[in-house]
Amino acid sequence: MNTEPTITESLETVDPTQETIIDRVRYLMKISRLTQSSMARRLGVDSPYMSKVMSGRLPFSEGFINRIVVDMGVSKQWLKEGTNVPFPKPMHANTIEAEIFPKERNVSGRGIAVYDIDVTAGSTELSRMLTVDRIMGYVDMPQINSDCLIVRVSGDSMRPTIPNGSFIAIRAVSTTGIIFWGQIYVVVTENYRMVKCLRRHTNPDYVVLHSTNPDYDDIDMPRSEIQGLYLVETIINYDRRC
Repeated sequence: MNTEPTITESLETVDPTQETIIDRVRYLMKISRLTQSSMARRLGVDSPYMSKVMSGRLPFSEGFINRIVVDMGVSKQWLKEGTNVPFPKPMHANTIEAEIFPKERNVSGRGIAVYDIDVTAGSTELSRMLTVDRIMGYVDMPQINSDCLIVRVSGDSMRPTIPNGSFIAIRAVSTTGIIFWGQIYVVVTENYRMVKCLRRHTNPDYVVLHSTNPDYDDIDMPRSEIQGLYLVETIINYDRRC
């Protein structure tokens, strides 16, 4: 029998500001399909501590709030004050407007190559597909890191952050040992290529692949199955002209 206090217990002792944080944490638990105990494990705290915080008997410390923000990939402003949105666009995935110039119009010889490759289709390691014949055009904009390459995304799992058919500028990551939690990556495995937001798992040998579309469930993936990682730095709304 679960003896953990519910959120309605000891309400007379709960500071109104803390109570709203409790409500928002319960919202995170609901959309992540986590019980209070599993949420505690995910955040690296014991169940009694989590129970006291969620019942209002202990305040949310700044350190614990920061842990929720990092591990769950949420906005600190939203969690503390209820303003902004829970899951803002990752800071590395800026959205810009751009024109993709066909190869024959790239007279300057500059720009980032745009490949006619669907990054979410197939399983071939991207580095083996980046051939000259797959280049469909170029984007010449200072906002895009020159180390990036640009590919297409299909599917709705990352909607509305990345709409179906969008292009993204991605940069290869040399190791899975350092991951910017809450950021969007292209994840390459033996059988799939996926665009997902990476979140910390309770087991350090795993990562959580999160979709911004709530209709898609999270995926627990062993780090050992990841064969390649590409950080999504820019989401491109484009005007393709001939």
